[in-house]
Amino acid sequence: MPVEVMEVKIVSEKKNPLLQRKEVSFTVEHGDTGSTPPRKEMRRAVANALKADENLVFIKSFSTRTGTSMASGIVNVYDSLEQAKRIEPEYIVKRNIPPEKPKEEEKKG
Repeated sequence: MPVEVMEVKIVSEKKNPLLQRKEVSFTVEHGDTGSTPPRKEMRRAVANALKADENLVFIKSFSTRTGTSMASGIVNVYDSLEQAKRIEPEYIVKRNIPPEKPKEEEKKG
């Protein structure tokens, strides 16, 4: 499967020092895929455009306009992962960081 090249355009960028994050609006031209790209790919493309760590980029929302190959959305880029988990609702964190394979943690006392 060929790697899709998405053209990301930053519409607005605002620093929020209180919440230790950058709030960014963006548009993405996702070509001839025929559908909205998966969140993981969108997140990677936006992180590359912002030159940010992909793990600190949290997509709040994005959607493709009907009949076009242009998606628009909003992301928050945090200074740290701990801050992101403290601020973002749990469902947003789960959407952006899909669960890895379950890890067996030692719970011996």
